[in-house]
Amino acid sequence: MVKSFYPDTLAEALRIRFDESAIPYAGGTDLMAARRRGMGLLPDFRRPVLFVGHLRECRGISRRNNHLTIGAATTLSEVWEDQRVPDLLRQAMAMMASPAVRNLGTLGGNICHASPAGDALPPLHVLDATVTLAGAEGKRDLNLAEFILGPGRTDLHDDEILTTINIPDSAFTSTWYRKVAPRRSSALAKVSLAAQAVVRDGVLNDLRLAAGAVAPTVVRSRQVEEMLIGHTATEVHGLLPEILGKYDGLLAPIDDQRSTAAYRRKVTLRLIRYFLTRRAWTSDDKIPDGKG
Repeated sequence: MVKSFYPDTLAEALRIRFDESAIPYAGGTDLMAARRRGMGLLPDFRRPVLFVGHLRECRGISRRNNHLTIGAATTLSEVWEDQRVPDLLRQAMAMMASPAVRNLGTLGGNICHASPAGDALPPLHVLDATVTLAGAEGKRDLNLAEFILGPGRTDLHDDEILTTINIPDSAFTSTWYRKVAPRRSSALAKVSLAAQAVVRDGVLNDLRLAAGAVAPTVVRSRQVEEMLIGHTATEVHGLLPEILGKYDGLLAPIDDQRSTAAYRRKVTLRLIRYFLTRRAWTSDDKIPDGKG
């Protein structure tokens, strides 16, 4: 029997988290799967469980100060259904897991699971998302790249709870998400790529690219992106060998039961090439219907 707590407020939850070293529990889809396997992110399944999915501070979607704020315990289905959520993230949600899992699983859970193949992570990196962490000493905000340290590792302190994900307002002329997997949903990604661009008068004004499942953490290089900003399509095409070479040096894929490192590397570079030469210069993708 595992000890469990169902606090009425965030303040009570933080006290329990500090006193009991309890594991925050929202949808539980990753937590229970790890427990069934007897492995995964949690080294000790005898630790108390702290239910946080009902807490007001961890729920819902709202717009504040030119940011969209998503409660960490907001379900993946709720994220997909809300028209205020950026299309890039909604595209990823529509291809994630099954409808049943999306109805339980939460955005905060997908982030804290910190899987290299986490579906929400590349879009959130491209969207410059930050996370708000509440703890015994107050709140702190971190960029997502700072928060996720490696496979299954985050900078969440033992006395903290992830409360919200914050996405600054932005507008792009092209939004593109691709997940390479055996099925459109209900399968882990072999490779994923999230990309957005702003093209005005034939010139690339903004560019963001993030690849998942090809390194211990999401691969995004602002330095490489900056190299392409201010160029036309013809100029970008001329820079491709150098750009792809730089991305190739950032990738660190592995061989596993889902794919090979060589395949992941090849597909990722092809997706980047496709976006830079074609997709960045066209209009947005249609968002999938989420029924997969």
